[in-house]
Amino acid sequence: MKLIVPFLFIAISMQAQTSILGKWRTVDDATGEIKSVVEIFESNGRFHGKIVTIFVAADPDPICEKCPEDDDRYQKKIIGMEIIKNLKKSGLEYNEGDILDPEDGRIYRCKLWIEGGDLKVRGYWGPFYRTQTWRKST
Repeated sequence: MKLIVPFLFIAISMQAQTSILGKWRTVDDATGEIKSVVEIFESNGRFHGKIVTIFVAADPDPICEKCPEDDDRYQKKIIGMEIIKNLKKSGLEYNEGDILDPEDGRIYRCKLWIEGGDLKVRGYWGPFYRTQTWRKST
């Protein structure tokens, strides 16, 4: 019985580290400053993420002026905006969805995974990609 308890604890710990659900702090690639908090949630078996807080903006409640005009997020408030849509869990990764960068208005194919307790967010533009590290928010 003594051996089962440590293995059960390890299994539970590993399960918690693989979940992308919850709030994550996004970090500016250039400055290292925290830019926003994104909450990732599940709906109908797909995973989505919305901006709940913005830290570095001249306007504390900006709208997405650079979003594509044919996108339903065009001219909408960024706080509360769903920037991650339709990710599907595939093993330890989440993919087949997309992510919007409200700063440049581009929509990228994306893939998310947990690495070392942090969330890795990779956006693809054709054959090119960029990966960001988001940290768990409390």
